[in-house]
Amino acid sequence: MDRYETRRRKLLKSLKRAAGTAEAMLITDVLNVTYLTGFTGEDSGLLVFVNSGKFETVLVSDSRFTTQISEECPGIETVIRLKSQTLVQAVAKLLKSDKIGRLAIEGESMTVAEHGRLQDILGGVELLPSGGPTGGLVEKLREIKDKDEIACIREAVWYAEKSFEVLKATLQPEKTEKQVADELEHQYRLFGARDRGFPTIVGVGPRAALPHAMPGNTKIGESDFVLIDWGADARMYKSDLTRVLVTGKISAKLKRIHEVVLEAQTRAIAAMRPGAMSDDIDRKARSVIEKAGFGPRFGHGLGHGLGMFIHETPRLAVNNPVPLKAGMVITVEPGIYLPGWGGVRIEDDILITRDGHEVLTSVPRSLEESVIR
Repeated sequence: MDRYETRRRKLLKSLKRAAGTAEAMLITDVLNVTYLTGFTGEDSGLLVFVNSGKFETVLVSDSRFTTQISEECPGIETVIRLKSQTLVQAVAKLLKSDKIGRLAIEGESMTVAEHGRLQDILGGVELLPSGGPTGGLVEKLREIKDKDEIACIREAVWYAEKSFEVLKATLQPEKTEKQVADELEHQYRLFGARDRGFPTIVGVGPRAALPHAMPGNTKIGESDFVLIDWGADARMYKSDLTRVLVTGKISAKLKRIHEVVLEAQTRAIAAMRPGAMSDDIDRKARSVIEKAGFGPRFGHGLGHGLGMFIHETPRLAVNNPVPLKAGMVITVEPGIYLPGWGGVRIEDDILITRDGHEVLTSVPRSLEESVIR
């Protein structure tokens, strides 16, 4: 049994535990289809049946992907829809043939128009929204990474870190934020990464106060520091890091704020282990920043799950009590942002292990080691 079949069987068990709800589930989120099958194309859906006499799972796609499906997921039951059929029509035909009465859908990926068309064709079939008992089932499975997934994330970290080393060695004051971002993303691919993990964030000086600053034409030499948030993609799995590089003098203000953020991150990471609650981890970091007087300047959650998508569950955030489990990979990224001055964020990727945690990223975090000579 390959890992994709194992995942599908786990999903089927989860559906069966939600007894009395769905008789089948339609997976339309592209990453969830890939996670469950290995198929990397688009415009396709995966049907999972709870107690069908005909099928267990069926991948519904179109003729563009016939060869790709045979290469990426040989052996999976597949229906290639006709040119005259939409995906919704092909799915509806299968559901009618199996007399399905209740269908779970992924409300966060299915459009309102698709939902309406599916309901019109199926008539009396009840479409169960994602917020019900079957909501987020695949995302829950994706929270716990297997060995192959962890290996992919380690690889994505390696690409990101090696590329960052090259960037630091070649950083020049006349380069713009956009040039820095473009060069970093190009470097991932030179090292062998599939792609960037997400659009790189580069903020020089006052622009570092924007947590998601879009790289512009501000030059590196226009301030004494620059914030860079970057990550690579290895076999569809991401890495995510943030550091502040010093390109001029270390001011007393920068030193103080960096110390607070680093202490907040250090305390949070130290508390990460199976059974620890995600909101408690957030509070440990947030309390350090609040005690230093910067509480209102840390407005986002402490971290997020990391995998095929850059922002996955679980989230480290206030009022989000989720127990951490071995196999989760989570970012820890406290920050302080002061409009008009700039901001500091330090981010690392953490694997929850059976007896604690492992920091997967190894870029130096101290301000002194972040000085560009």
